[in-house]
Amino acid sequence: MAGGFAVEAKVGGGGERREFKGKITWYVWLCGIIAATSGLMFGYDVGISGGVTAMDGFLIKFFPSVYARKHRARENNYCKFDDQRLQLFTSSLYLAALAASFAASRLCTRLGRRPTMQLASVFFLGGTALCAGAANLAMLIVGRICLGVGVGFGNQAAPLFLSEIAPAHIRGALNILFQLDVTIGILIANVVNYFTSSAHPSSGWRYSLGGAGAPAAVLFLGSLVITETPTSLVERGRRDAGRATLERIRGTRDVGGELDEIARACEAAAALSAEESAYRRLRRRESRPPLVIAVAMQVFQQFTGINAIMFYAPVLFQTMGFKSNGSLLSAVVTGGVNVVSTLVSIVAVDKIGRRRLLLQACGQMLIAQTAVGVIMWEHVKANGNPGEKWAVAIVVLICVYVSSFAWSWGPLGWLIPSETFPLATRTAGFSFAVSSNMLFTFLIAQAFLSMMCRMKAFIFFFFAIWIVIMAAFVFWLLPETKGVPIDEMVDTVWRRHWFWKRFFDDAGDDRIGNC
Repeated sequence: MAGGFAVEAKVGGGGERREFKGKITWYVWLCGIIAATSGLMFGYDVGISGGVTAMDGFLIKFFPSVYARKHRARENNYCKFDDQRLQLFTSSLYLAALAASFAASRLCTRLGRRPTMQLASVFFLGGTALCAGAANLAMLIVGRICLGVGVGFGNQAAPLFLSEIAPAHIRGALNILFQLDVTIGILIANVVNYFTSSAHPSSGWRYSLGGAGAPAAVLFLGSLVITETPTSLVERGRRDAGRATLERIRGTRDVGGELDEIARACEAAAALSAEESAYRRLRRRESRPPLVIAVAMQVFQQFTGINAIMFYAPVLFQTMGFKSNGSLLSAVVTGGVNVVSTLVSIVAVDKIGRRRLLLQACGQMLIAQTAVGVIMWEHVKANGNPGEKWAVAIVVLICVYVSSFAWSWGPLGWLIPSETFPLATRTAGFSFAVSSNMLFTFLIAQAFLSMMCRMKAFIFFFFAIWIVIMAAFVFWLLPETKGVPIDEMVDTVWRRHWFWKRFFDDAGDDRIGNC
């Protein structure tokens, strides 16, 4: 696949403009598809956890008290799965990923984006083996921690890799391959859970957990044939290799303008690094706009409630009255909606823009969350189940909710932080985005079942309130980054925004620049 493009980029503050010429080559898509497999690992784990924790064989072996409550006829529907150790099985991965994201930032800078993804696949393979072969809860949790390190490394390196190899005008679509693979991973996991729970009632969970090794193996083998990003190569003093890589991914030898732009950003970043570390620089006033946006996007992404639904979809559907296989099948349906809707984002993000997608989705999610809350409050009682029509209505509304998330907050939560930091703080800043995501994913995963037990249907109203806050944040504070070259964000985006421009004083122009 190839197509011509020319990007007009503003250089510095003086108004000079350049054109970056090249093609949309098959090789840049190949690199993007392979790097995005890190998202497949992440998504598979998100999807597999909820299904496994609903399997009787898994509960009998590791959580017998939860198994007993699940099958107790008069047990409160909302509290069947309220167990801190069971929630720790899911959430321990994200706590490990939080810690690993800071180490991954340094590895991305010193070794490169590609080796960091390779390490992610190695840790994920090790964690998969431990989880699938677990003989006790301790072994299971250690395996989850290894998976978490893999997720932390992969989620740090892959979005940066995708943003740095992409031409500006398709950066959104290429970066969203990561989120597309997350949704495909969730769908595959739900399908695997559905079949393994029926074919192997007592040990199906081992097959489900072991399946995580497949995307990890694909990423490891695929990373042997893809390139490092030109930015990373130039940043580590390998300008000739950076030029060769840029020529290959752009399909032309006329890459001098873009290479010079990358080199300028790298030189400025190196000069600043000599003065202070990237993490210390993040404390400076001019670093606050992208840092606040990056962290806020991760917090809001989790407080949409999406991971509460994706982690525990089978459990949630059982609470609503579906039988075990019915709940897993419903999770497969929502997973399919998730994948299809993410394709919408790939098509729309570089045409419609980031802000419009986010604002439209907030309205759709708000309606769906509120409606589910009302139905559950009226028709899902502590010791009874809703009628068939209300159960189906809940599944439809959750699909409406998932679809809007999948073309907005899901992919854009990763895209926007990966494209808005200047090079001097890019890996460090993005590590804060990843760690924030993992922290709040951990909190939601650890708390959701207990929250559902205590708040019952009001948990959906809790997330709906957050959606209103998110919409206000996007409307007032989120700048549009569609089509802006990644190393031109400071001048083109931050200095022109009505609120964030106050963080950049003219006296610091030469020192700050577009580094």
